Order: sequence, then structure tokens, then C-alpha cells
Amino acid sequence: MQPEALFGLALGIVPPWEVTKVDFSTESNRLDITIDFQSGAAFACPVCGAPAPAYDTTEKQWRHLNFFQYEAYLHARVPRVKCPNDGCGVKQIQVPWARPGSGFTLLFEALVMTMARDMPVNVMARLFSVTDTRLWRIINAYVERARAKEGFSDVKRIGIDETSVKKGHNYVTFFFDLDQRKLMFGTEGKDNETVKEFVADLKEHGGDPELITDAAIDMSKAFIKGVKEQLPNAVTTFDKFHLIKLMNEALGKIRAEEARQFPEFLKKTRFLFLKNHENLTLEEQDRIDTMVANQCHKSIEAYTHKLNLQNVYFAENRQEAEILLNQWCKKTSKSCIGLIQKMAKTVKEHWAGILSHFDSGLTTGYLEGINSLIQAAKARARGYRNPRNMISMAYLIAGKLKFDRLYPLPT
Repeated sequence: MQPEALFGLALGIVPPWEVTKVDFSTESNRLDITIDFQSGAAFACPVCGAPAPAYDTTEKQWRHLNFFQYEAYLHARVPRVKCPNDGCGVKQIQVPWARPGSGFTLLFEALVMTMARDMPVNVMARLFSVTDTRLWRIINAYVERARAKEGFSDVKRIGIDETSVKKGHNYVTFFFDLDQRKLMFGTEGKDNETVKEFVADLKEHGGDPELITDAAIDMSKAFIKGVKEQLPNAVTTFDKFHLIKLMNEALGKIRAEEARQFPEFLKKTRFLFLKNHENLTLEEQDRIDTMVANQCHKSIEAYTHKLNLQNVYFAENRQEAEILLNQWCKKTSKSCIGLIQKMAKTVKEHWAGILSHFDSGLTTGYLEGINSLIQAAKARARGYRNPRNMISMAYLIAGKLKFDRLYPLPT
């Protein structure tokens, strides 16, 4: 079998296309494969599908999978056809081995999409000897095409979370379907406009904002405003992990301030106060007792309030939780510690959303888990220059997108 015929079989080239030339150069480390169409061949009109002869041609090149350690390229005269049917005009046909407008073959792009979720794009760029910008164009194009086929008509319960793109105030906000446990939408920023953009995208994919019954969010004023304005029937649930995080932050500040007064007792106790009482070792329990005996009252009081707030979430129903939360607020409101009083005020201001957890059962724990995966990918990539790239990577990680039928590979 001639090399041209062999490579034609390997590439899945079928009539009217055929491999006409194969050039292999060890000096330039390249394999160049020329493809041409048979004389007199007809091609389907890209508009109506009617067969039409070639009108003229344009030389094009595509990067293909490496041939061992050698870069491989396909070359072809790509014809335009002049359709005999009215309204079609002269159109360029689409070759079967590449995506429209791409400088890479489908097999090359399939490999990129397979590797992108687990390998940093800049590493792939060095591996393939192409710029990372070109690889990101591939990833973004496939993500956009796959998202266009998504349907959100059944979405009823959502979660919202933001994450940083890089140091400073660069953020992206993600919207999740909490029932399907998948990322639906990502956009730059973390203000109330992000919810408006989500609603517009939801409608484009067949969803209805009035069918959204629940939204799990943190206590961001922007998210609260956005949900209230854009999702009229959604009951807001404030995430319990975010509430406990706020309490831990207050506790940390109180402990740090008191540590300056009692360094011999409170030095290196930050992580001790983050643990639940039942998880303390005997040595750690002895340290707590020593603090109590030596008048580290503010830290111990804050730690007790933190444990009591956590106990609210062990309630069996909303009624019991409301009783426990009322008791907690009464005690914290009488505290002489300013940060504890501020925490009590925060709870009262977000009362309904905190108790909604006992009706909906929603948390953003799943969102935080996905956020950690996205941040891990960002760390492997040593950051993203473009927020759009980070959003595309998030779709690869958590969007459950289907890429297999976007462009049929040559067989």
C-alpha cells in the first residue's frame, strides 16, 4: 500500500477527498500531508445542501496530532461552491476533518479537550509547541458550543457563589443547579448585576426565573438584592457554613486581641478554637480549663457562643431551631463584647434566610467543594490572565457538558 493511501486510511479521509502527497522532514521535525479532491467532484451547498461543483479554491493548513515526536500538518485546497439554487450564492464548504474557522484538526482538538481538565493549558502549549492563546480559543469555542445545547427548563433550586480570579478584587460568580449538582452559568463580577446576567442566560436556555423556588447564597448584600429583584418566587436560604465562618472570624479576632494580654495561655491556640468541643483531645481540654481558670473570659465566651450557634443546626425542625436561635440571640445580645453583639445583630437581620435552611435543607457545601477544585486548577495553571478562561475551566470541571457529539470525528 502506498504511503498516501495508508495515511488516508489513518486520517479517515474518504472520497471525494484523498491524500495526494506525504512529506517527512527530520531536519524541520515535520510531517506534512497534502489532501486534495478528485477532479469533477461535487460538494453539498452549505446553505441548502444541494450538490454543486467547485467554483474556486483556497489553500489552508491545519495542525494535526504529533507523529511520534514530529509535528504533523494537513494541507488542502478548500473549494467554494456556486449553488444553482437562488439565494445561496458562492459559499466555502466545510472540510470533514476540522471545525469551521479552526487551524487544528478535530482529532487534535479532541485531545486538547480530553487533557484540559487535568493538565494546565500552558503545559499543553509547551507540549504541542503552540501558544496557550490558541489552545484557549479551542477550549472556549467547545464550551460555548456545548453550553448552547444545554436546557434549564427544569431548574428550580440554585446556589450562588463567588471566587477570586487573582489577587485583588477580581472575582467571578457561579450559579449552580443544586438538584443536578452542576454549574449552569459563570460571569465576571460579584454584584447584583451578575444575577441579572444569570436570568438572561437562564431564559436563553429555556428556563423560567419565576419557577426558581429556592436560592442558597451567602450573606452578600449584592446577592440578596439580585435574588429579590430577579427571582421573585425564590426563597433565600443563607448558607450555614457561611454563618459559622462569620462566627469563627469574630472568635479569631477576639482571641487574637486577648492573646496580647495573656500570651502565655492563648499563644498558638487559633486552631484549637476552630475545633468542636467533642473533638478536643485531653491535652486541648486541659488548655481550655487553664484559660478559664486564668480569666481568658472573652475568648472562652466567644468559643461558647460559637458552639451554641452550631448546635442550632442540630435541631430536628424549624420550630426547634427558632427556639434555639432565640435563646442564642438573647445571650449574645447581653454580651459586653462588641464583636459578639455585632454577630447577634447580623443573625437578627438575616433571621428568615437562616431559618429557611430547616425548610429547604440547602447549603452551599457542594459549591465550596467545587470552588476548591477550581482554585486548585488555578494554582496548577499559576493563575489565569483572562477571567473568561477561568470560567471555561469551571465549566469543564463542574458543568457536566457533553462534547462528544458537537463535531463528528473522522472514522
